[in-house]
Amino acid sequence: MIRCWTGLAPVLFAAMLLLPQETAKVPTPKQAAHHVTLHSIAARPEDVETIDGIVKAYYEVISGPAGQARQWDRDHTLYTPDVRFIEFREGKDGSITSKSMTHQEFVDITDAALGSRAFYEREVHRIVHRFGNVAHVFSTAEQTTAPGGAPVGHSIDSLELFWDGHRWWIAGANIWPGDKPGRPLTEEFLPK
Repeated sequence: MIRCWTGLAPVLFAAMLLLPQETAKVPTPKQAAHHVTLHSIAARPEDVETIDGIVKAYYEVISGPAGQARQWDRDHTLYTPDVRFIEFREGKDGSITSKSMTHQEFVDITDAALGSRAFYEREVHRIVHRFGNVAHVFSTAEQTTAPGGAPVGHSIDSLELFWDGHRWWIAGANIWPGDKPGRPLTEEFLPK
């Protein structure tokens, strides 16, 4: 019996080498998704008392020099708890897609995209339609890499605002692609 195993062992070993082997599956650690912890803070009165104030704050919170953390806690005070952000993206073929996000998702994606680079955004034109406690704001924004620097792009943000009797809230934010070579901003969205 021992002789049989002794003669068979090399054959079995060779067969094991010739058969396809499943390699050991060591789980590849998933790269943790970028996450920003948001803290609840009180809204600054100057940020929420007027339409001017809330739109100004909307752009200030995301602006800053390389390496400076953005003001995400302050940003969080501008929105209703169930706010939705819709970002419209244009593909190279001209097709348009949209991505709907919660505030947390928007913060995480935007913070990761900004990384540690300088980014400044400011409003250069606004169209407001208001009825009672509701306002729709079309805001043309200019992006630069330094305060007062040459524009590197524009976007048009469509903000749905409402006044609750005490303060303004942003209930929805739609971010549209702006100008690009061959497609300048139309007259109505240009600074006057």
